[in-house]
Amino acid sequence: MKDWTSYIQEFADYLKLERSLSENSLKAYTSDIDKLQQFIDLSGLDLSPVEIERKHLQDFLIYIYDLGLSPASQARILAGIKAFYKFMLYQDLIPEDPSLLLEGPKLDKKLPETLHFHEIDQMLRSIDLSTAEGIRNRAILETLYSSGMRVSELTELKLSNLFVDIGFLRVTGKGNKERIVPVGKDALKYIQMYLQHVRNHMEIKPGHENYIFLNRRGKKLSRVMIFYIVKEAAAAVGITEVSPHTFRHSFATHLIEGGADLRAVQDMLGHVSITTTEIYTHLDRDYLRQVIAECHPRSKKPIADD
Repeated sequence: MKDWTSYIQEFADYLKLERSLSENSLKAYTSDIDKLQQFIDLSGLDLSPVEIERKHLQDFLIYIYDLGLSPASQARILAGIKAFYKFMLYQDLIPEDPSLLLEGPKLDKKLPETLHFHEIDQMLRSIDLSTAEGIRNRAILETLYSSGMRVSELTELKLSNLFVDIGFLRVTGKGNKERIVPVGKDALKYIQMYLQHVRNHMEIKPGHENYIFLNRRGKKLSRVMIFYIVKEAAAAVGITEVSPHTFRHSFATHLIEGGADLRAVQDMLGHVSITTTEIYTHLDRDYLRQVIAECHPRSKKPIADD
C-alpha cells in the first residue's frame, strides 16, 4: 500500500502539470495534506489517505479549530483537503469523497484596505531620486499602482515583456496565465529612467539578464524586498498598515470610482471570476455614500418645513 508521501507527490504532480499552479500554491496545498497526516499520526491511527473516512476529517476540523487558527486559515486548509480528495476520486483511488459534505467556518467578507490617491502620491514623491535605488523604487511603486499587478508578477517581469512604444506589459499571473496590461505614462517614464540610468550600468548575474527590476547584486528582486520598499515609502509619510497588495486594491478601487467597466478591471487584475472583482463595487458604493453625505444639500443640513 502506498504511504502518504507517495499520494501527496502524485497530487503535487497533478497540480503542477494539469492545473499549472505556481510553486507557492503547490506548497500551500501539500502543507494542508501534511497537517492532516500529522493529525492522523498524533491520533495513533495507522491509516493511509485512501482509508480516511468523513469522521476522521470531522475530527481533524475540530483539531485545527482547537489550535486557535483563524476562520480564514481553517477554510483554506479545508479547501486543500477537499482538492486532495477530489483528485483521489478523479484518479479512481477511492470509491467516494469523504470530504464532500464537510463545511468550513463561515467567513465575513472583508473589504480590502486601500489608499487615497493623495496618499499614494505622497509616497511616490517621498522617494529620493538622487540615488540609484530611489529611481528603481519609484519605478516599482509607479508600476504597481499603474498596473495593479501582484508582487509575484512584478518580480517576474521581464524586459522581453515590456512594450514601451504602445504602453503595455505582458504579465504572467497565477497558473502561468498571461495577460496584457496597459501601463500609465508616469510608470513608463520612471521605468525608462531606471533602465537607462541605473540598470544599464549594473553588473548583472547570469540568468537574471532578462528581469527588469534587480537588486544591487544584479539579481532579480525578491517578494520580501518589494514589501520592504513599500513599507519604507509609507513610513516616510506616516502611513501604516500598507503592503504591495494595497497598491493593487487601490488601483482597482480608483478605476471603479472613476467609472471603469467591471469586466475591464477583471481583465487587468487577472481575475478568473468576475465575482472576485465585484468586491470593489462595495468599495465604490461606500464612496458614493460618502459623496452624498458630504455634498448633497439634504445631507449636509436639515431642511426647514414649508
